[in-house]
Amino acid sequence: MRMAVPPNLVGFVESAGLAGVAYGPDSQEQISDVTDFLHPDVKTRDPISLWRAGRDLFIDGWAEMGRTLVALADGADLLVTGQTYHGVVANVAEYYGIPLVGLHHVPMRVNGQLSLPFLTAPTPVVRSAMRALWWVYGRITKDPEDAQRRELGLPRAAAPAAKRMAERGSLEIQAYDEACFPGLAAEWNGRRPFVGALTLELPTDADDEVASWIAAGTPPIYFGFGSTPVQSPADTIAMIAAACMELGERALIYSGVSGSNRIPHYDHVKLAGLVNYAVVFPICRAVVHHGGAGTMAAGLRAGIPMLVLWDVADQPIWAAQVTRLKVGCARRLSSTTRKSLVADLRRILAPQYTTRAREIATRMTKPGESVAAAADLLEGTALRRFG
Repeated sequence: MRMAVPPNLVGFVESAGLAGVAYGPDSQEQISDVTDFLHPDVKTRDPISLWRAGRDLFIDGWAEMGRTLVALADGADLLVTGQTYHGVVANVAEYYGIPLVGLHHVPMRVNGQLSLPFLTAPTPVVRSAMRALWWVYGRITKDPEDAQRRELGLPRAAAPAAKRMAERGSLEIQAYDEACFPGLAAEWNGRRPFVGALTLELPTDADDEVASWIAAGTPPIYFGFGSTPVQSPADTIAMIAAACMELGERALIYSGVSGSNRIPHYDHVKLAGLVNYAVVFPICRAVVHHGGAGTMAAGLRAGIPMLVLWDVADQPIWAAQVTRLKVGCARRLSSTTRKSLVADLRRILAPQYTTRAREIATRMTKPGESVAAAADLLEGTALRRFG
């Protein structure tokens, strides 16, 4: 197996016992760039500069990635691509004549089940928005994709990569549970198999210490915003501490802040680094997070209510599903205040949300089953190539 990943994730891949090769731009830097691109001040930019900024976000490193992947895929039986830069991978798969599999952690194809937290009549609006986004993405990536295909000696593409993948019958694995999007499995009728969220559930050095702190008092509320940039970590921690103090709750806060000694100490608050969600979440009372697919799945599997404070990328989609599933509520991170946080926490701590979260947990695929199902699908696709 050969893993081509952003340079900042090579260490993570190697920690899991695999060989990783740097491929494309730094994903953490991209997240920061996307956040800046979607900042409210973006409204003041002229359309041309806005288009160029958006284009640069999606085509950065395209040619280099294509050349790297050509070398890595030589002799491979199968190529697997994520949700971004799939055009690069589709062209290389076509060049070698090998199967291509898409791995999606959120619904990427146009459908009638998606919602967004700021729409009251979402389905037709979101369906139209998805079509428009795919069209825009196709236009943005057209020039670098055409250049890659010329370099590979392939004919000019007649359709965007996503459409070509569908026409080719490429397998598209849905790495989330069908329970998260009621009705989607029936709409797709088996064409895009669901396996559940994929996670390694790796232990961390902090797990025992955190579990000991939790056991010494009442179950806390976990707060963590993953890779989403937080403008002022110290102010955010202070806001969380004040809200939990008002509610009489303890708070376990993920903090990657350097120099945390400058942050005031609170008796009811513990700051922690990376933890194993599979161990920690089930012994927490609730979870407040950014709406990332991995944290969302861990919270649903743990059967605890959640508050999603969303910002960019797929986070609004998961925020809407939390409300739709009635396991919690959601709000945009930038509009969160101490007062709103108190109100939202008081709401999700009501008994009906805990009951509903436990019910949804019974519908979630076990982590080991998800990994096995995905592996079976990949192996089956590779074997079919040989008849």
